[in-house]
Amino acid sequence: MNPLAAAPGIPTALDASVLVLNKTFMAVHVISVRRAFCLLCKDLAEVVSLEEGAFATYTFQSWAELSELRSKLNVQSDDDWVRTPTAALQAPRVIRLLGYDRMPKQTVKFNRRNIFARDHNQCQYCGKKFPTSELSLDHVSPRSQGGGTTWDNIVCACVDCNVRKGGRTPRQANMTLIRKPEKPKRSPLLNLKLTQKKYQSWASFVDAAYWSVELKG
Repeated sequence: MNPLAAAPGIPTALDASVLVLNKTFMAVHVISVRRAFCLLCKDLAEVVSLEEGAFATYTFQSWAELSELRSKLNVQSDDDWVRTPTAALQAPRVIRLLGYDRMPKQTVKFNRRNIFARDHNQCQYCGKKFPTSELSLDHVSPRSQGGGTTWDNIVCACVDCNVRKGGRTPRQANMTLIRKPEKPKRSPLLNLKLTQKKYQSWASFVDAAYWSVELKG
């Protein structure tokens, strides 16, 4: 039995996110801890760790040794831990691919998930937040009036506001948008990750440029 395996459907430390850098330390991807450990075990990547304001790098072996030391010292942190019958491994937050020098993608996928994330699950008319299942997408300028399905013409709207607006523009319906819709400069889902304390080490790599990181899983 795989000691790192988890029960199906139950999120674990292995399902947490890891920022992937290319050889030149540019953010290119986000993967799971499970996938990151596979790359580390094959010596295809190294861990990049923020320590006292500076970054240090570790091979899988040296990271395992550091994890063991931290575990014995009961070092408290916001990180996740992957525990096996014989060891405790601290989940890395950032890894660097040793043989990958391609540049990051410069586009953000136009899809429902990114639109909800961009608008923070907030109806752009009444301002209230709703679960994704209770939100719809509204064409600011209706398709019947030539409006397109684009970043700057699609917003989240609750059912009541969407029905009230109908096939009219906000001005015609005497409604006001909370904010002007526009194409994000980087992944809205990445922005949500950065609001979590345990992923704040990512900021040093993603705030330096408007990199679009495609999230998986």
